[in-house]
Amino acid sequence: MKLFRRIRHKLILDNKKTQYLKYALGEIVLVVIGILIALQINNWNQSIKNKRSLDEYLVKIKSHTSEDIEQLEQLANGRKQIADICKKARNSILEKTEKDNLFLFMTSGSAFVDFYFKPNIGGYQSLKNSAYYGKINNTKLDSLLAKYYGLVDVIAENENSYNQYTVHQENYLDTQFDRSLILAAAFIPQDSLAIKATPQSEYDQAFIEYTAKPAYRNVINLAAWQFDTMISQYNQLTEIGHLIINEIDTITED
Repeated sequence: MKLFRRIRHKLILDNKKTQYLKYALGEIVLVVIGILIALQINNWNQSIKNKRSLDEYLVKIKSHTSEDIEQLEQLANGRKQIADICKKARNSILEKTEKDNLFLFMTSGSAFVDFYFKPNIGGYQSLKNSAYYGKINNTKLDSLLAKYYGLVDVIAENENSYNQYTVHQENYLDTQFDRSLILAAAFIPQDSLAIKATPQSEYDQAFIEYTAKPAYRNVINLAAWQFDTMISQYNQLTEIGHLIINEIDTITED
């Protein structure tokens, strides 16, 4: 700046107006260029900060999605095991061999257990409520997330419908049947049962009568086919989840 002042002072003293005007114009251009460079640097720094903030949200979504995938795998395996048992029980009903497969019908009671997929949506909700959600608007990741959480809602609706039905049927069975022998056989150790006055045949007969109730068999038949649909939805969500993780890796590595 001292150099510029000396040049201006010399031009004024020498009465070189034209050269002074050219110099003044050049100085203005330099100032403007300096301002533009400063703004560009500031925008660049802000862009880096924005990307880091967005990446933090995306990494959290990735972590939560990975947790969801682990949970989905466990649910799919659990429901498959129960579905296989219920399918065998259904076939036994059709073949009228229930008494020969008493243990099978005992274990088919697992169809009454209420399983729920509980996704961790905290990261996604945080991003949606932030100023950075617009950064992924109309992108591939945005589309994948919409599909993912749309399917989450469908799964929740199906699970809720099935579980409410089983609770209703179980409550009805409680009004129609005394389950004391069944619960005793299920939870009391066999060596303890052996010294009771009630013979094993009565426990077996209680299971036969209980599992013959329409409300019990309705649940078995429903699980035998509906669990396949649920498992398919779990697998679809898992596939989308992996795509989300891959897309986030691509974005955050840029």
